[in-house]
Amino acid sequence: MKINDVSQKTGLPISTIRFYERKNLIPDTLLTRDVNNYRIFNEKVVDYLEDVKTLLSIGFTLNDLSTLNNQDCPLAYEEKVKFVENKLKEIENKQKKLEESKKILSEILVGKAHFKTKC
Repeated sequence: MKINDVSQKTGLPISTIRFYERKNLIPDTLLTRDVNNYRIFNEKVVDYLEDVKTLLSIGFTLNDLSTLNNQDCPLAYEEKVKFVENKLKEIENKQKKLEESKKILSEILVGKAHFKTKC
């Protein structure tokens, strides 16, 4: 499958797919080159890139994904679990801060917010 096909099936721009390749986010098992040096993608790359999109949407960064998928130094399963647990803690902390912000904003709307200075 050529890069245009991958782009159409995933909805990702070709430039993004190339960027992911340059950052080694696409495993070697999913990408080869033909005699003309064109990229030839394995059919499984579509599912893989959909997973990447999902992970990015829930707060993983490209660096996180690079760490998880590093082919030169693959993380052991336990390390990956720890990595994901840490990401979950980060999200829970963000969620707590958002709830606190929501409470303050609600108090402002009903006139019950207490500030040390006049706003």
